[in-house]
This record gives sequence, C-alpha cells and structure tokens, in this order.
Amino acid sequence: MIRKSMLKRSALVLAAGSLTFGALVALDAWAQEAAPAVTPVPTPGPVAVVVQTPAANDPQAQLIKQGEYLARVGDCAACHTAPKGKPFAGGLPIASPIGTIYSTNITPDKDTGIGNYSLEDFDKAVRHGIAKNGSTLYPAMPYTSYAKVHPADVKALYAYFMSGVQPVAQANKATDIPWPMSMRWPLSFWRKMFAPAVAADAASTDNDPISRGRYLVEGLGHCSACHTPRGVALQEKALTDDSTAFLSGGVVDNFLAKNLRGDVTDGLGNWSEGDITAFLKGGRNDHSAAFGGMTDVVQHSAQYMSDDDLTAIAKYLKTLKPVDPNAKALAYDETAAKALRAGSDKSNGALTFIDNCAACHRSTGKGYTQTFPTLALSSTVNSADPTSLIHIVLRGAEMPWTKSAPTHYAMPGFDDRLTDQDVADVLTFVRTSWGNTAPAVTAAQVAKVRKDVGAAPQPAR
Repeated sequence: MIRKSMLKRSALVLAAGSLTFGALVALDAWAQEAAPAVTPVPTPGPVAVVVQTPAANDPQAQLIKQGEYLARVGDCAACHTAPKGKPFAGGLPIASPIGTIYSTNITPDKDTGIGNYSLEDFDKAVRHGIAKNGSTLYPAMPYTSYAKVHPADVKALYAYFMSGVQPVAQANKATDIPWPMSMRWPLSFWRKMFAPAVAADAASTDNDPISRGRYLVEGLGHCSACHTPRGVALQEKALTDDSTAFLSGGVVDNFLAKNLRGDVTDGLGNWSEGDITAFLKGGRNDHSAAFGGMTDVVQHSAQYMSDDDLTAIAKYLKTLKPVDPNAKALAYDETAAKALRAGSDKSNGALTFIDNCAACHRSTGKGYTQTFPTLALSSTVNSADPTSLIHIVLRGAEMPWTKSAPTHYAMPGFDDRLTDQDVADVLTFVRTSWGNTAPAVTAAQVAKVRKDVGAAPQPAR
C-alpha cells in the first residue's frame, strides 16, 4: 500500500536515469517485464528512531513533533537506515539492474549529513529531486510523489531532521554503478519530463477525510511508487486518480504490489474501510496478510499513523473506481475441498498442496483467520500476474510484528523442496480451486522467478 518497497521504492527508475536519455526507449521490453528493480535489505524489526526531545517551552517543539510523525508517514527510516545502523545515517544498499546505490545520511551532521542544508536546500531535495550541489537525485527518492507535500509539512520535516534527530558522522557510500551508467546528467531530462509541479500552500484537509487520504496516499505515503505500473521510460503511468492506471498494481522486487482500486477480483472491491485500516495497522486482516515490501511499510510506518489518518486513507482508497467495472465478484465453491478430503483428486497440484500447504491453509483453502491467510477468493491469488505467489512459495514470507498484532507468523520457502513444475502445478491448483478463476502458472514462469530472486536450484527428481 503505502510505499517501501522493499520497495516502497520508485527506484525502478534508477536504470532509466542512469542511461543516456535516448537509450531509455530501448528499455521498453525490460520495463514491461518488470525486471528485478530494487532490493533494499530489510531491517529486522521496527527502526528505533532516536529523538532529541526539545524543552517543553521550546516554540519549535510542536513543529518538531509534527515532523517526526510525518517522517513516519513517509517511511524515511526504512530506506535511510541500514541494518544494525544508526537511524537515518544511510548506507542501505538499493540494488538495480545497473548496479547498487546506497541511501544517504540525512542526519544533521554537518560534514557527512544534511546539517548544512537550509530549508530551501531541503525542500529542493525532497520535493524537486535536486541535491544541494545542483545534481538530480536518483528517483529512488520518490520526489515525484513528495512534490505533492505542502510547504508547511516540509518545514515540519526540516525542523525534525535538524533538531529532533541525532547527528551521525558517517560518510555516504559511493554507488557501485559502472560508467557510463553512472552519469547523472540524463536524470535531469527524466525529472523535467515526468516530475509534477510541486504543491503550493493549500488549505487544511483535516476536516475532509477523503481529501486528507488523497493527500497522504499521493504525497508522503508515495503509494504510487510501488502500486502503479511503469511506462516505457520507467515512469509511473499515473500520479493521480485521474487515470485508472493509478494504483492498479505493479511488479517491484519480484513481488506484485497489489491493485488498490475497487476491482472485486484482484483489488480492494471486497475490502471494507475497516479491513484496510486493520491491514495497515496490524499487517493482516480477514482477507490477507502483508508480504514483501509491504511488511516493512506496516512495520516502520503505517502502524504508527493515527487512527484518523488510517481511516482517511481507507476512505480515499474506497473511492477509486475499478479498472474492470464489468468483472463479477467470485463465489466460493466447495468442490475442491470435498475432493481433497475424499482423496479423489490425484493431480500433482492437489497432492503437492496436501503434502505442503493444507496443514496451514486447510482443505477448504480458507486458512485460519488472521493467522494463515485464506487462499480462497484472495485478491492476491486471483491476480493475473502470479509473481508474488511464486516468490512466496519459493522463498517464504513473514508477517510484520506490530503493537496491535504482536504475534509473528512466518511461512518457510519451498525452493529446495519443490521443482519448478511442482510449484507451477500447486499454484495452478490453488488459482483454480474454491471459486478462484486465475490463469494457470507455467514451469517457465517459476524458473524465471527462481533465478531472479536467487532461490535455491530446483531439487533433482
């Protein structure tokens, strides 16, 4: 939903910005395939942000507190904190098809961080994508979304990072991108073509939940960075809800960031506002559980948001029209459950499911509510693109641990146990059982994801 990707990240466009501008068009096939984009290394639990608490009579105290909250909404710590590193000191590796870059130190250290940034410098970096030295930032920094942030909120963020964060003397790491891919000047062309105009001062949205939700989703939440498909130059196909491409789903880091629109098969059409807020606050609901980059979003950002803001996001998302308004809602079918219990389905998919999946997800496909997610009528299962399912079966998945849902459940990976054909067969079984109607999965699709995610070689048979 909201972005880290391991990808709340618009860093898919790293490749685009690092190539010469004319070469961007040649990336079309790669872009449409949604090749592995970004692989930030996840941190093992919520980032412990160290805050310098201002004195009670400090006139800046409220502004700093507001900035701290907004930094949580923007999930700044998730990218700018390396595993076992100091908060906001940078150094998190972000892998792209052309090499690795490292997140920067955004603590107020004057030598290695942003301690010498003026408010104008800070604003140019956050909303315009322009560094203090005038160069264009890699779009791993989702400034195309942050352009929507109001100046007053930028001021609060600046106050927090300058006065509420501990300075850390840690030099930024150089990128591991070879020349000529490392040239930055083409990024300025990309920015001028695709970055929207920055927001001006605006009236408060506090009294209108839907407007507040739109502001959070389109702006600091940068949900579009992962949940909107990319175009030929790896730009987001839409940045606002004027287009049904906006938040209609996109592949990032070999996970499908789901369709957040009102589609009844693969979107949020069957989710209530309460389902959405429960998912954002606890990483799970009766329909699904967070996986991939969304785990980090919930763990580091969404669970700390106010109930009012989570409700605003939910209300706004429920206004988004479906991509396919003619799709019919799915209905549960118990045929597969009966066949599994009777032992009458001897297909490899059914047998693989019984041997490896049924203990948690049950013969009914309904799992155990908010413990082991349902597969029956799941929007993830019924997505046309099976990338997420293949990735999860091969490498496993973990739910986030949060204050409202502290129990941490994990699914093991089966990459060393199941062949590509086994995975294809069991997923095809899942995607066509209990009322699910998704296309079959092929061994070739599994083999590609196995290679892309660095899974173990398939076992010999």
